[in-house]
Amino acid sequence: MDAEILIPILISLGLFAMIFGIYYLRNREATAMIEKGMNPKEFANRPAPYRNLKNGLLLLGSGIGLALAYLITQYVLHDDENPALWFAFIGIGGGLGLIGSYRIEKKELLDKRD
Repeated sequence: MDAEILIPILISLGLFAMIFGIYYLRNREATAMIEKGMNPKEFANRPAPYRNLKNGLLLLGSGIGLALAYLITQYVLHDDENPALWFAFIGIGGGLGLIGSYRIEKKELLDKRD
């Protein structure tokens, strides 16, 4: 068989398996919560107070990483053909943003306890 025929088939099967797995696991989780006497709808809509902070710092860190990668490739390395550096700096910047979000959330939670 040609690889050109296998690729769409495997992508379709993988997509179906992923969607089926998500619904199956969600149903199992809800069933387990009902067996323990919990209401699954209460936990599905729980608030996430720091979601915007986390997303904002993730995007800010990724943007800073992207800008830093551009500056390094243009003015230090004089090389435009290094995609690994671009992805690395985006990942590092995004990770630093998430670490910053974690520290802010942890500080807020510790301040509320005192």
